[in-house]
Amino acid sequence: MATVELRFSALPEHVRTARLVAAAVARRAGVDEAVLDEVRLAVGEACTRAVGLHQSSGVSAPVRVSLIEEEKQFSIEVGDEAPHAVPGDRSSGAGDADVEVEEDDMGLAVISGLVDDVEVTAGENGGLIRMTWPTTPSVAVVP
Repeated sequence: MATVELRFSALPEHVRTARLVAAAVARRAGVDEAVLDEVRLAVGEACTRAVGLHQSSGVSAPVRVSLIEEEKQFSIEVGDEAPHAVPGDRSSGAGDADVEVEEDDMGLAVISGLVDDVEVTAGENGGLIRMTWPTTPSVAVVP
């Protein structure tokens, strides 16, 4: 199992770099060429979400991206350290919280539309989005 890890400051300008690295590593791992645009878009959405959560929560820790090459699959994990509200708990400013929850839900809906295998976990210490794609083994050409 090969893993590439990225950590970047929670700034929007770093999302593009994360997208490019993710697509390059996915290509090398054997993700179908036709799916690479979806990989790029999903990673961009997940990283943008993490950057927004860090900025709105005042978290200075970096956003974490792990690119994991396993047998027959390639996974990308985007982690944040922003506190996530427990469902049903909207004790803070209701108006702003509702807007943030709607934006968060929209981002997750976009990711779910792009990736068939998505896991989202969140808690008071941060969250993680794990996206997985199948890979095709590279075929060695024998002369």
